[in-house]
Amino acid sequence: MKISNRYVCDNCAYESSKWLGKCPACGLWNTLQEEARGSRMAIPGKPRTEAVSLQSVPTQDIRRGLSGVAEFDRVLGGGMVPGSVILLGGNPGIGKSTLLLQVAQAIAQQGDAVLYLCGEESLQQIRLRSLRLKVDSPSIFLLAEQNIELLADYIEEIKPSTVIIDSIQAVYCSEVSSIPGSIAQLRECTARIIDIAKRKGITFFLIGHVTKEGVIAGPKVLEHMVDVVISFEGEKSFSFRILRAVKNRFGSTDEIGLLEMGSAGLHEVLDPASIFLSSHPVSTSGTAITTSVEGSRPLLIEVQALVCSSGPGYPKRMATGIDQNRLALITAVLEKRLGFHLSACDVFLKITGGVFLKDPSVDFGIAAAIISSHLDLILPADTVFIGELGLSGQIRPVPYLELRMKEIAKMGYQRVIIPKQGKLPEVPNLAVIEIQTVDELLELIREG
Repeated sequence: MKISNRYVCDNCAYESSKWLGKCPACGLWNTLQEEARGSRMAIPGKPRTEAVSLQSVPTQDIRRGLSGVAEFDRVLGGGMVPGSVILLGGNPGIGKSTLLLQVAQAIAQQGDAVLYLCGEESLQQIRLRSLRLKVDSPSIFLLAEQNIELLADYIEEIKPSTVIIDSIQAVYCSEVSSIPGSIAQLRECTARIIDIAKRKGITFFLIGHVTKEGVIAGPKVLEHMVDVVISFEGEKSFSFRILRAVKNRFGSTDEIGLLEMGSAGLHEVLDPASIFLSSHPVSTSGTAITTSVEGSRPLLIEVQALVCSSGPGYPKRMATGIDQNRLALITAVLEKRLGFHLSACDVFLKITGGVFLKDPSVDFGIAAAIISSHLDLILPADTVFIGELGLSGQIRPVPYLELRMKEIAKMGYQRVIIPKQGKLPEVPNLAVIEIQTVDELLELIREG
């Protein structure tokens, strides 16, 4: 077999006979990776498939399976769809293997067999983790194997309803002349897994490594091939973890799940306020409360801002929990419309709880926190700020207002400041103040 080299872009899978600094297809730099290329063995063809009318396809309901972790099921869209392939990515040590081992226990307790393919750890290492997590079901089968071609035989023998592969970068196909984790291996192994999942109706969980940028390692085509992509986020220094659906063919991609890592594994967070809100009354400037709707869940979140005089050089704009460009835009609007000299100040912003917010309705809360810190005025602790900030300084209306206001009243807050709009929902024990511009917000803050 003649072996030659090729260069494949790990973002778009573009192939080249020579190395290029910039990918001609996607335009990214330094993404072409070298891999061996050889002739592949012929794969037996499948029998011809007949086309059918749309109306003739059976419409019976597909029963979703429950993972045993309610927050995980929420992110999945209500549970696991039979025959789906789910890719779970996250930083090393975040708890990916722990989560799926607990899921395996819950599935096994329902009477189904689970096959756990451990390509990176020994059976003894998995057993030690299972003892710590109190996972001890005889219906969980461990397999220390990396050759994906043998997987079908084990599935025929064990007949599991769920297969866990830890990790997709560790398995390989002997018909592909490249090392495990290469672009060609990832494509081929994932394609074989998808074929088994669809033919036999088996749910597959694939654990994937992430790059230093926080994205799943390997070509983007890997994420396109699977049915669901879930990001497992969090910091090792904190016990809280966030599940976020990046792609979901069977549900919303906006849902998040909240978990907490303990000595006995992961468990659901029943009180999200314990993550995103301070446990003590706000007594310093630069702190504001806002809301963000993640999927169907409204969350009250604390925003902290610090505005101080800048040193020599350019002023700093540092943000944790939102896009840094978004912070620069809000700061520019406040400087232009309110006359603040923020170009001579450093602005630091932090969203508590480790969550990354994309909801534009938190702009108003961010602006309020920055104004509060700049003027050194403490905002009322019982007030919540909701609204999108326009470039003209106008406060724009936001969706799901009634849902947000009910959650605010439920958490015990007495006042909400919102954009001026039409008919307002009636929420008991909640005072509503409507404003249109940041100028009106500035007046309210100065008046206390």
